Amino acid sequence: MLSLIAGMSQVQAQNFPTRSLTVVVPYPAAGAADIFGRSIAMALEENLKQSVVVENKPGAGGNLGMTYVARSKPDGYTIGLGTIGTQSINQFIYPSMQFDPEKDLTPIALVAMTPNVLVVSANSPWKNLGDVIKAAREAKDKKLSYGTPGIGSSPHLTGAYFEAMSGVELLHVPFKGVSASMPALIGGQIDLLFDNLSGSINQINDGSRVRGIAVTSAERSSLAPNLPTFAESGVSGFDVTAWFAIYVPKGTPQPVVDTLIEAARKGLKTDKVAEAYKKLAAVPGNKFGPDLAAFEKSERAKWGKLVKDRGIQAQ
Repeated sequence: MLSLIAGMSQVQAQNFPTRSLTVVVPYPAAGAADIFGRSIAMALEENLKQSVVVENKPGAGGNLGMTYVARSKPDGYTIGLGTIGTQSINQFIYPSMQFDPEKDLTPIALVAMTPNVLVVSANSPWKNLGDVIKAAREAKDKKLSYGTPGIGSSPHLTGAYFEAMSGVELLHVPFKGVSASMPALIGGQIDLLFDNLSGSINQINDGSRVRGIAVTSAERSSLAPNLPTFAESGVSGFDVTAWFAIYVPKGTPQPVVDTLIEAARKGLKTDKVAEAYKKLAAVPGNKFGPDLAAFEKSERAKWGKLVKDRGIQAQ
């Protein structure tokens, strides 16, 4: 009987996929994660010849959605859109995570990489990063506040990294996605906003409500060439890039994993994806399977140390 079941499973894996798939995005709609989740869904759909739907399951800094993925049937039909936060940061700040990003998920493909950006409201007196640092150092009784899409997100850790690198102290104000944090910046409830550049680029380019200050990558973004980097602006060695990747539950048959990796590899190399990502200030990922796992390991070492040194905890 066991050999019969194993044989049936092998046949199913070889015929994969035979029905629609789901990409779970563990964040609200309209943010950077949602954008890249829908982008990779379209790329997979084209190469797998099956429909791929996107389902948003936000909560707990992305942990809710990725826990759902980790506990799903390991057949390749449920795929999670993990981020630098869910895969490399959250385990160090949430004391009781319901999944282990390394042990419970199998890496498929790095989907995209994009810089983060520091933004202020259009009527802010601060024109550059030097102005922000000066104001933060002079703020005695009331720290400057910075909003992010949530605790454990790459913008949150970017803010903490900025504090460590520049020697300033800020007040972190987490929101449920940029759809909530951006209005707070525009409305004057917070002083600063850290976000993925892809999520804020339209507002920055419009310029009527917000002003971009600097990008966090080592080099300027081609989508926002007038924005200097943090390193150019006086914070030497500053280099942070947000990333997004897809995963399936551990135990998914290797033939299925291989099929998904190949579909993602082909999809991410298309001119359509390259052109779409260019408009989002992002570059397609180029790490798959074991290479992505090794990359994650190095990211955990970097961000785990920062979380420990800064004493960051989930509230």
